Amino acid sequence: MITLQPDSATPLVRQVFEALAALIDKGSLRPGTRLPSVRGLAREQGISTMTVTHAYQRLVAEAYVEARRGSGYYVAAPAKAQPRHRPFVGRTQVDSLWLIQRVFEDDSALLNAGCGWLPPDWLHLEGVRQALASLARKSPAGLAHYGTAHGYLPLRQQIQTQLAARGVQANPHQLVLTHGATQALALLGRCLLQPRDTVLVDSPGATNFFAALRAMDLRLIGVERRLDGPDVQALATLAQRHRPKAFFTTTTLHNPTGSQCSPAVAAQVLRLAEQHDFHVVENEVMAGLEPPGSVNLAALAPLGRVSYVGSFSKTITPSLRVGFAAVSEDLAEKLVYQKMLGSLTSSELTEKLVHTVLVDGHYRSHLARLGERLAQAQRQVCDGLEAAGMQLFTRPQGGPFVWAGLGRDGVDVQAVAQRAVAEGLMLAPGNLFRPDLKPTPWLRFNVAYAHDPRLYRFLSLEVKRAARH
Repeated sequence: MITLQPDSATPLVRQVFEALAALIDKGSLRPGTRLPSVRGLAREQGISTMTVTHAYQRLVAEAYVEARRGSGYYVAAPAKAQPRHRPFVGRTQVDSLWLIQRVFEDDSALLNAGCGWLPPDWLHLEGVRQALASLARKSPAGLAHYGTAHGYLPLRQQIQTQLAARGVQANPHQLVLTHGATQALALLGRCLLQPRDTVLVDSPGATNFFAALRAMDLRLIGVERRLDGPDVQALATLAQRHRPKAFFTTTTLHNPTGSQCSPAVAAQVLRLAEQHDFHVVENEVMAGLEPPGSVNLAALAPLGRVSYVGSFSKTITPSLRVGFAAVSEDLAEKLVYQKMLGSLTSSELTEKLVHTVLVDGHYRSHLARLGERLAQAQRQVCDGLEAAGMQLFTRPQGGPFVWAGLGRDGVDVQAVAQRAVAEGLMLAPGNLFRPDLKPTPWLRFNVAYAHDPRLYRFLSLEVKRAARH
């Protein structure tokens, strides 16, 4: 039936699997055909029954074969091809629920010009591969327990060093490692806030985080974003009127506008926080990619008035899901308690991987290359969007995001996004980034994906369409 090569470097299990799979693919073994018994094939080929068993089990797992209890293994009927899910098709609406559910889908048929992540080949995957190999060579004892609720100490110490370089002072007991920045923000929300509390957020801002705050039964009020950071006059008025418990904001490489908070605005934000007694949560998931001269609120005020959230998703890989919160020691204990209630601990294995990557000598050079690549992509995409007639909020100094508008209020950007899919484009309508979901002519673009003539042609036509109405 099959011919094996015992002297080949290819394992025998794989040889048996591939040989039988090839016969099934060619139709030589038709659906319903019974395969030789495990003992029979092992005897025929002069191999162990365990080798045949493993090969058959893999054939079952890959749906080539089905196992019938007490009878043996039979060639399975071919599965009907399932149509790929396509966003926007039919009655699908481009709303905030859609963005949360579909934002991470990888549909190669669509140019995902508005997504929130970087291409795999831009990430530090080689560093992760080397870290995996390094950990695999070490004693397995460290892989057999939950770890501590605060998180892997050597990684917290490394984060302490990185934060100190940005002027943020935090000892390891003030650092809590989490399952990504998303969990860090959610834990802070549960520790700082009660249902029906009022919280201020950037507008526009991170739409998935808005949904998480609403799920806590919190009242969200947006603080309009300007080129130099939050509108401090609006912040003062809102703080006086609503007495918020917290303000969640991003100072550098803001999502979605790509803007920076100036030192003067940062100082005014902290002054208002002190005056009106609200807590500031600084969400800095782009840390490591910030341009020279960037300011951090947590560097200007002690941890207590400000809490700092960071992540490694944008600089290493999102698949490791390691984030952290730098907070006061009292708040750290509350975060640890909430973390243990929800997940006991975070993954020490992924925390060890991130630590190994950070202390490797190649990480700094990776950050430098990534920063240069993003800067070049920013120039290309900003030039392309302007040539198409789009209005730029600003030309960001780094990071993946550009905020660009169709030129006038009243444009239905959700309808624009719906039309885009017919051209093979996935856009991110700006109203989804507002806490009040009010209409806006703006859209978010990711420069790592958006430099494409198809996108520019489509937007040029949409700008002309908007001008006619």
